[in-house]
Amino acid sequence: MTAVGSVCINLFLPSLPVMAEEFGTSYAIMQFAVTGYLALSGFVQLGIGPVSDRYGRRPVMIGALVLFTLAGIGAATAETLTGFFVFRMVQASSVVGFVVSRAAIRDMVGREQAASMIGYVTMGMALAPMIAPTVGGALGDAFGWRSNFHALALIGAVVLVIVWFDQGETNHHRSGSFREQARAYPALLRSRRFWGYALTMMFAAGTFFAFLGGAPFVGSVVYGLSATEVGMYLAITPMGYATGNGLSGRFAMRMGLYRMMITGALVTLCMMSLALGAALAGVEHPLGFFAFTFAIGLGNGIILPSANAGMLDVRPELAGSAAGLGGALTTFGGAALSAFATFTLSETSGVYPLIYCILGSSTACLACVLYTVRVEKQVAAHPPPNPA
Repeated sequence: MTAVGSVCINLFLPSLPVMAEEFGTSYAIMQFAVTGYLALSGFVQLGIGPVSDRYGRRPVMIGALVLFTLAGIGAATAETLTGFFVFRMVQASSVVGFVVSRAAIRDMVGREQAASMIGYVTMGMALAPMIAPTVGGALGDAFGWRSNFHALALIGAVVLVIVWFDQGETNHHRSGSFREQARAYPALLRSRRFWGYALTMMFAAGTFFAFLGGAPFVGSVVYGLSATEVGMYLAITPMGYATGNGLSGRFAMRMGLYRMMITGALVTLCMMSLALGAALAGVEHPLGFFAFTFAIGLGNGIILPSANAGMLDVRPELAGSAAGLGGALTTFGGAALSAFATFTLSETSGVYPLIYCILGSSTACLACVLYTVRVEKQVAAHPPPNPA
C-alpha cells in the first residue's frame, strides 16, 4: 500500500523531457505532472484521514486503488496534455495508502513500537522507488513514456487484489460522526506537539521532493544523461531511504524518537554541505552530486518513522485525521519546494540552486526537531489537563 504512492511519483520521471517534447510544451509545464500531483495529494490526505476514522481503513483503500488503476489506463492513452493532466491528478488517489498504512499501525500498537513498525513498513515505500526510476527509464527508452503508465495501472490492479483478500480492518473504534470529529479536531490543530512533528516531517520530506523536482533536469541537461542513466542515478536516494528505514526499525525503540530525529536531520545537512563543496571544487562527474543524495534518503528514513509515531500519539483516537493532516502539510510543502527547485534551474545555473534548496529545507528540519524536543520536555515536566 505504501509503495504504490511512491512508485507513482517517480516511475516516469526519467521520461519527463521526452513527454514535454511530445506534448509540445516546456519542461517546467510538464513538471506539473509532479507538482500538481503533489498539491492535489495534499487535499486528498486532508479528507481521507477523517473518512477512514469514520468508515474504516479497508473500504477507503479499496476505493482508492480502483480509481488509481483506471487513472493509469487513462493517462497511458491520453492524446492531449489536458487529458493527460486530468488522469494524472486522479492518480493522486494513491496517497490514501500513505494515510491508511500509518493509521492502521497506530490502531494496533503504541508509540515507540509504532516508530519501529513504520520504519519497517515504509521500507516498501523506499524499495519500490529505488527500482522504479531505473525500470521507468528502461521502459521509456524501449517502449515510450506511455508504457510507464500502463505499468502503474498494472501495479494498482495487483495491489487491489492483495488488499481485497488480505487487508483486515484495524479501526475498531470508529468515530460516531464527522460532527464528533469536528469537535475534537481543534484540539489537534492547537497542539504545539502536533505542529512540531508535522513541520519536522514537512521539511524532512521537502529535501526529497526538491530533489525529485530538480534531479531529472540536472541529470538530463546539466550532466547530459539519457533517460535510463537518469533513472539509475535517481535510484541512489531511495537506497538511502531503505537504509534509514532499516535503521529506524532496528534502533527506534532503543534510541527513542528524539535522538533518531536529530541524527537524521544532521546526516542530511552535513552530507549535502559536502555536495556543495564538491560542486564549488569543480567536480563535473554526476556522482559529484548524486552520490551525496544518498543522505537525503538516509535522513528521511531515520526521521520520518519517529516523527510519524510522535504525531499520531498526540491524539491516538484521531490517528487517521492526524496522519491525513500531517501528510497534507508534508505534500503541500513538498509540492512548493519541488516547483521552486524546478523554476530556479536553467541550462546555465548548474546544480547550485537545487543544492541550496535542499540545504535550506534540511536546516529548517533541524530547527523544527529541536523545537519539538523542547516542547515535549516542557509537556512532560508540566502535564496540562488536556493534550498539549
